[in-house]
Amino acid sequence: MSTPSSPSAPQDYPAARAALLDAPGPAGRPRRTALAGLTDDWLAGLLAAAGAPASGVALVAVGGYGRGELSPRSDLDVLLLHEGPIARELPERIWYPVWDAGAKLDHAVRTVAEARTVAAADLKAQLGLLDARHLAGDGALTAALRSAVLTDWRASAPARLPELRELGRERAERHGELSFLLEPDLKEARGGLRDLVALDAIAATWLADAPRDGLDAAAQRLADVRDALHLATGRATDRLGLQDQDQVAERLGVLDADTLLRQVYEAARTVAYASDVTWRAVDRILAARSGRGRRVGRLAIPFTGAGRGGGAVARGAVERRPLAEGVVEQDGEAVLAQGARPAADPVLPLRAAAAAAQNGLTVSYATVRRLAAECRPLPVPWPDEAREQLVTLLGAGEAAVPVWEALEAEGLVTRLLPDWERVRCRPQRNAVHRWTVDRHLVETAVRAAAMTRRVARPDLLLVAALLHDIGKGWPGDHSEAGEVIVRDLAARMGFPPEDVQTLAVLVRQHLTLVDTATRRDPDDPATVEAITKVIGTLPELELLHALTEADALATGPAAWSGWRASLVDGLVARVADRLAGAGSPVVEAAPTAEQERLAVEAARTGGPALALRAQALRTGGLRAPSQGDEPGADPGAEPMGVELNLAVPDRPGLLGTVAGVLALHRLTVRSASLRELDPVGAGPVLLLAWRVAAEFGELPEAARLRADLRRALDGSLDVARRLAERDAAAPRRKGIPTPPPLVAVAPAVASATATVLEVRAHDAPGLLHRIGRALDGAGVRVRTAHVSTLGAEAVDSFYLTDPAGRPLAAQRAGEVAAAVRAALG
Repeated sequence: MSTPSSPSAPQDYPAARAALLDAPGPAGRPRRTALAGLTDDWLAGLLAAAGAPASGVALVAVGGYGRGELSPRSDLDVLLLHEGPIARELPERIWYPVWDAGAKLDHAVRTVAEARTVAAADLKAQLGLLDARHLAGDGALTAALRSAVLTDWRASAPARLPELRELGRERAERHGELSFLLEPDLKEARGGLRDLVALDAIAATWLADAPRDGLDAAAQRLADVRDALHLATGRATDRLGLQDQDQVAERLGVLDADTLLRQVYEAARTVAYASDVTWRAVDRILAARSGRGRRVGRLAIPFTGAGRGGGAVARGAVERRPLAEGVVEQDGEAVLAQGARPAADPVLPLRAAAAAAQNGLTVSYATVRRLAAECRPLPVPWPDEAREQLVTLLGAGEAAVPVWEALEAEGLVTRLLPDWERVRCRPQRNAVHRWTVDRHLVETAVRAAAMTRRVARPDLLLVAALLHDIGKGWPGDHSEAGEVIVRDLAARMGFPPEDVQTLAVLVRQHLTLVDTATRRDPDDPATVEAITKVIGTLPELELLHALTEADALATGPAAWSGWRASLVDGLVARVADRLAGAGSPVVEAAPTAEQERLAVEAARTGGPALALRAQALRTGGLRAPSQGDEPGADPGAEPMGVELNLAVPDRPGLLGTVAGVLALHRLTVRSASLRELDPVGAGPVLLLAWRVAAEFGELPEAARLRADLRRALDGSLDVARRLAERDAAAPRRKGIPTPPPLVAVAPAVASATATVLEVRAHDAPGLLHRIGRALDGAGVRVRTAHVSTLGAEAVDSFYLTDPAGRPLAAQRAGEVAAAVRAALG
């Protein structure tokens, strides 16, 4: 080298190295490259000084040194390669000067055949040889080694890649996830420098390549931090300890240690996400090669040039199973359907995410990229469907995490929730917390998803869980700041004012129960009074109780214990006793003119009377369907659902029959109500009002739906048999684990004239049909019903009487509940 730092003789290396590291010139990659070049010249000089022959011997850099960048305290990984006998003294003449200079050396002396043998037996050795770089001596010998190693690696990839993946899993278990650790290992933790080596190794197989956007910048950031750590500590350490973070931040010109950690976390997430995407591609390719999947092309994951569906390009036809409107499953991922129009469908990112999570899938990389590039921002306030899809995504629990990470990697989460940027990758310098602020919020929603049976409004629980610490991105009390933020966010999401108020209370008071239970005397009446001043109803109390537990469980093992749980449970029980009866009675809305007209028609004719009204769920607008046309055929309004009003003279099994017809037409019930009317004094008429949505976005023809309803009611259409035949012909995916259904008889105070049966369950096609058939089989009358689907959760109430119109006896009510429970499996 011609730079002033180049040693003129081998013994000058330590001084030249020290001068390079102390020089005020550029740091980062330029300095690492310069240090590698300085070391190259030194070792080349040592080989020449050792009297090596002109051919048949080569000095080769491998591993990290072989990649041409050298951190200040990194080991020198060097291989002395030869093709025949060499003097025993030759290696010693090279290695001893290196040790004398104080450099750490990882060395070996091998022939090409020996190197290949070692690589075949030791994966780590093979990975190091993939980065072999010629330093000095016989260049042809180094080229032969590189060619042989790469050929062996590509030939053995199907066997070695699973081994490489297992090494990564073991490292993650030992060292954790770099993105969330207060004292992370920059090299070994998941998302660290070792994972970058693995990605390069996968690329060398020619089977798959990582998504490269942002990956090089992330790699440079991690390497720069490690350089600064080496210089700050004077040691070859990769663990960014708390005591070193301020010095490292100062060396890098970063504002403070928190900003440093946030930059490290962002880089680690980029690496971890690229790893996830790449390993999914490897899995698909290896499955295809082994006959466990459809064979795909050689370069099977075109990250920037995928087809319209956003999945991997395959040779021949590819199986695509519908998941939701515009979303299908392909190769184990959710991708866009061929007819999807992201530019005209701003809800599509949330719909795709929810469908993927509910089916235990993730959204393909190319699909997320396309959604981020083409979808317009959601209107404000959000349409109902967007809010429902967000709740459905969160309600998937653990399965929502990789989907959320995919959305966040492409900026879609911040686009949906602008305040998310302030908590994204924000560290929490508290030993109790195991996650960054944003991941803690997601983990709280995961925990809350397991508690949806405990509350009457699972949608509010899940959204409150996601946003309860959103104020930590602002100065001051995060609960107070969070209340202000969540009022704005909830209104943007389209929640009605009463729900906005509930969410604001939950966020403002999310620490109240645990703080009060652990710091105040539970037997003091003032303790209970303090809670009732801020929590005024039993529904709010049950929501806050579940949120408190989910928050603590998501914080870490030290935040929740049997003792804390018992204190909170005891306090909640006392407050519930005080609030009992404080809730406002549900006021039934008066029937509309159209509903009264239908009831009169049904009473006079003795048959069913129905009216359909198309509903544009995306825009919130309504329009009347054209005569004989398919409801929602107007592409400008983009309708997705139907309001159905049906009046029928009272008869057994009505609810289950109508629900079965709707399920047969792949209509998902979003809400429903049933009531009795006697419009002409000729006997009761049952009035059912439904709001339904098309499962895959395509509504049935109005005339066909009317005909099938009439046939089902007159007995000429066996709905149960038709549903069973359809399910047998195309069984549905098993899906994700969900909490078991809750079927309970409400306390007698819920109604003086009927027995109230409450059902909370994960929504599924035909759910209401099965409930209705069970109630019909139990011989009870459904006098009134209130059905709601909140996200992916059904929250239903049925007001039951015996045939004579009386509330059910306690034993009989228990038997009916058991029958419904059995029907739900």
